[in-house]
Amino acid sequence: MYDYITGKLAELNPTEAVVENNGIGYRLEISLQTYTQLQHLSEVRLFIYHHVREDAQLWYGFYEKDERTIFTQLINVSGIGPNTARMMLSSMSSDEIRNAIIGGDVNKIKSIKGIGLKTAQRVMIELKDKILKGSGANMETLLQGAPSGNKQEALSALVLLGFNKSAVEKVLDAVLKENPNYSLEELIKFSLKRL
Repeated sequence: MYDYITGKLAELNPTEAVVENNGIGYRLEISLQTYTQLQHLSEVRLFIYHHVREDAQLWYGFYEKDERTIFTQLINVSGIGPNTARMMLSSMSSDEIRNAIIGGDVNKIKSIKGIGLKTAQRVMIELKDKILKGSGANMETLLQGAPSGNKQEALSALVLLGFNKSAVEKVLDAVLKENPNYSLEELIKFSLKRL
């Protein structure tokens, strides 16, 4: 299996990139997330996923290995194909998708075009454990990637660690009264000491 391709960026548009390597142009399907990263580059290295169908062989390119990991996890969910996974990664960053799955935010996943309630629920059920077990990223990476809403993110993380939701909410409120400016990592660390 191929891991990545390096070369000159010959063409770029929001859905495709052509990377020239040794005189051959490789057309790669990309997400908007990857497109944003490639806009000002001439030489690139893209992590690739080769998808084989009866009627076509498609190559998907990703600026970061983490995006490819989320992509492969998404396409393993029943009802999500490569184009839907690419749409998801175009609508939200890898960290946003991961945090939504861990936090059980079905509405955030459902807000992506083409994703209904049942598919969003299936994504939550099938990927939550995989992501938490480290096939996506470790907990430290998840904490650093949390964009906002530290209390909600901390609540989700602590509940997933097995603590009672109401007990966690009380502890989080107490910790936040001491210092409302705690980072997510500090919030979880101080809450763990009290649980």
